[in-house]
Amino acid sequence: MAWAETSKEALQARFVGKSLHDVGTPAVVLDLAILEDNCNLMLEAVEKLGLGWRAHIKTHKTTELTRLQVGDKSTSPANIMVSTVLEAENIAPLLREYRDAGRKVNVLYAFPLLGSYVDRLSRVAAQLGPGGLSVLVDHADQLQHIPILASKSGNRPQVFLKIDMGYHRAGVPPDAPECAHLVEALLGLEAAGSCDFLGLYCHAGHSYSTRRPWEALGLLEEELAQLQRVARVVKAARLSSSSPTAARPLVLSVGATPTATTIQHPDFQSSSSSAEGGKADVPVPVPVPDTLKALVRDLRADDGLALEVHAGVYPTLDLQQLATHSRDAARHLTADAIAISVVAEIASVYGASLGRHGEEAQGAEEALINAGTLALGREPVGQGEYAGWGVVTPWNGSGSAAPGPAFPAPASGKSGAAAAAAGCWQVGKISQEHGILRWWAGGDRGEAPPSPLRVGQRVRIWPNHACVTGTGYGWYLVVDSRNKGREDEVVDVWPRWRGW
Repeated sequence: MAWAETSKEALQARFVGKSLHDVGTPAVVLDLAILEDNCNLMLEAVEKLGLGWRAHIKTHKTTELTRLQVGDKSTSPANIMVSTVLEAENIAPLLREYRDAGRKVNVLYAFPLLGSYVDRLSRVAAQLGPGGLSVLVDHADQLQHIPILASKSGNRPQVFLKIDMGYHRAGVPPDAPECAHLVEALLGLEAAGSCDFLGLYCHAGHSYSTRRPWEALGLLEEELAQLQRVARVVKAARLSSSSPTAARPLVLSVGATPTATTIQHPDFQSSSSSAEGGKADVPVPVPVPDTLKALVRDLRADDGLALEVHAGVYPTLDLQQLATHSRDAARHLTADAIAISVVAEIASVYGASLGRHGEEAQGAEEALINAGTLALGREPVGQGEYAGWGVVTPWNGSGSAAPGPAFPAPASGKSGAAAAAAGCWQVGKISQEHGILRWWAGGDRGEAPPSPLRVGQRVRIWPNHACVTGTGYGWYLVVDSRNKGREDEVVDVWPRWRGW
């Protein structure tokens, strides 16, 4: 099917009602039931803690999932963030819909401001009206674009100063002289009427490498502590300059999916510090550190500050997020919580002969699938024994097992993907369009799989990183696992935005 034929109506006519056994492959699939559960858990968590919420939509790039992330029937502010201007342009109609219904809206372009994007961003700002657009800066040379953006849009943009709290991808270090200089310059632009200095932003991207249960709590504390330090500088500067905005709360925006999902910890979610499932007599294996509790309490009590959480990949999750152990492992961070999968077909099956790929034999047999780098992505989970590019789900007679609770570390001293005892198929090798499935069965790679794969068989694969996996597709096929007996039936199609 040509990419040009991507209207939602045309896609629905082609796919809705069909089974995943009948659609073309490779295809990327979302499970509506799991998406809704993951989104609702986040919305409930921020509401209970009284935090602001900003949904990142760069993972999926769809209107439909954005609705789930911000709560389509909610009256709270619909604050979102994007990684490309194209995402902002495409989500603007939904935000206008919310605005016209009386809901406050804001979209943050969460990449340091580029002059070549000012014209396009100004059009988005003009569509959304006052307070509708936020931008991010981390270098003095970016500030020249802010008055131009205000002039062309007719609205003052809101500005976040990005702070590097240890990820070292973008942002200004909190103790660097440049940070204080940027604070002073932004206050100057604000006084001149060119912008509203909205807040401070950081992103703990290195939380993706956490591997112990609730380990990301420590990085959440670091995020908050670093922004608190800079916030003191901003507040002092506002007071000394008698800024008319001194009384307006400064927004501290923290997050990355692992640190954001830690706010679902039962210690945060219950005033009585009850544990998983709301039962006070069930111990919490890893409690929230007292220092983090105190920090959150102090920041929330400060009238000059407003706490905001942001995250993006949490609705779909993926193997990378499963490996972080940053939510309740008993219920909310198992393979059953991964909402995204890729359907592929077995093109050929090979015996384990030495040197077939110029390598040693990798197991009892290998299978060729029509999903390689462009269908799955090439981002590793990293650390632990798992070194694959996806894990085959237990579906359609694959004989595979879901990753176990220790993923990606070995389980019970065995090598492999820490899957259940039955073992699992992994995507062990990829090239542009080819994927090679290899069987892993604990410490014995030569053990035969209980249900060998066959030519023509379809498999579903949990990808390593949902954000990268989705880029190769023009739309998602949506199923709903609540439809018992029809779990593989396509119930909707969600077009993705492609480009920048």
